[in-house]
Amino acid sequence: MRQASRILSTYTADVMGVPSALYEMGGLVIMHDASGCNSTYNTHDEPRWYTKPSMVYISALTEMDAVLGNDEKLINDVITTANELHPRFIAIVGTIIPAIMGTDLNGISRIIEDKTGLPVFGFKTNSMHSYVSGVNMALSEIARRFCDRSLKPETCACCRNPSVNLLGVTPLDFSITGNVEAMIKIFEDSGFDVKSCWAMNSSWRELMNAGMANVNVVVSSCGLQLAETLREIYGTPYIIGVPVGNGLTKEIFSAAEKALATGENQILPCSGTFDEKEGRKIYIIGEAVNSASMRNALEYDYGIGNVHVICPLEDDGGVLRKDDLLSPYEEDIFAELEDADILIADPLCKPALSSSNTDFVSLPHEGCSGRIYRNDIPIYIGSEFNKWIENKLPL
Repeated sequence: MRQASRILSTYTADVMGVPSALYEMGGLVIMHDASGCNSTYNTHDEPRWYTKPSMVYISALTEMDAVLGNDEKLINDVITTANELHPRFIAIVGTIIPAIMGTDLNGISRIIEDKTGLPVFGFKTNSMHSYVSGVNMALSEIARRFCDRSLKPETCACCRNPSVNLLGVTPLDFSITGNVEAMIKIFEDSGFDVKSCWAMNSSWRELMNAGMANVNVVVSSCGLQLAETLREIYGTPYIIGVPVGNGLTKEIFSAAEKALATGENQILPCSGTFDEKEGRKIYIIGEAVNSASMRNALEYDYGIGNVHVICPLEDDGGVLRKDDLLSPYEEDIFAELEDADILIADPLCKPALSSSNTDFVSLPHEGCSGRIYRNDIPIYIGSEFNKWIENKLPL
C-alpha cells in the first residue's frame, strides 16, 4: 500500500504529460479513455486550453468497447477526424483501461498511418507514472521522427552569438505566469540566441531547426530524454540547470560556453556543494532540476548550506545529492520532513509537516496542484528569485 496517497496530492500523470508536450505542434492527440476523463486535463493541467486552440480529444471508450476489445471504433473515429482536421501527425495516448485490456497501440497506429498517410504515434502511457515520463517520451519521439538530420550546429563566429535550445518546457513545471518568457529573455540578454523552446512559444519550424543550436539547456527533467536524442542525432552537448538567482545564472552561462568549447555535457545543480550543514534545515519539494537549481541559488547567493531536495517524481537527471530524497511515497516524505525548519513547496504539500514550528514557504507547482494556486506562482528566473526569496525568508 506504499503507492497509495491518503494525504498528499498525486502529480499529473504521464497520460496528461503527452498532450502537454505536443499541445502547440499541430498534431491530433487522442487520449484513449472514457468520455469526460479529459476534463481533468483541460481544466487543471492545461492553462493554454482557453487561449490557444489545439486538437486534443478523448476517444470516449465505452464499457462494452472495452469488454469486447472493439479497436475498430477507435481506428475509424481517428481516421474520420484526421480527414476533417488535417493534422501534422496523430498521437494516441494510452490510459489505465487500454493498459489493462492489453490494447496494441503500436498496431493500431500502423493501421491508421497506412490509411491516412500521416505519421502516427502510439504512446504506451498508463496513468501509473508522472507527467515527466509522458513529456520525455513525447518530445523525444517528435525529435527522432521529424527533426532534419542534415542540419549541423552552427559554428561560432565573432559576428554571431552562440545558440541554445531550451528543453523540457511545459506549463506543468513553468505555468503561464511569465517564467518561460523570462527564461528566454535572460538567455537572449546574455548574448545567446534561443533557437527553440521545447515545447512552448516556438513554431514548428523553430523546433525542427533544433539541430542548428550549439548547446541544449535542460531546464526540467522532462527534457532529459530529448537532450540525449538530440545529442545522438547531432552530437550537441547539453547542460542541466535553470537560471535561478544571480550566482547560478552566471554559472549556467559559463557552463554553456564550456559545453560549446569542449563538447562535454555539464550538470550544474550538483556543483558548488556546501559541506557545512549548520543553521536551519531547509527542504524543497518539487521537480528535481528546478528544486536543485533553487538549492544552488541559496548556496551561491546567501551561503546557506543546509538545503535538501525531495523529488516525488521518477527522474532526477543526476542533479540530486546523496542526502536528498527521490521517492513518490508519502511515508518517506513525512519521515524526511520530521526535522525540517523550513519547507518550500506547493501548498498541497503543507500537510506533510508534523511540527507547527516549521516555517512554510508556498511555491505552487502546476504539476502538483493544477490551476488552484496558479495566480500565486512567482517569477523566479534570474534575479527575480532573489527578490522573491528575500521577501519570504529572513536571509
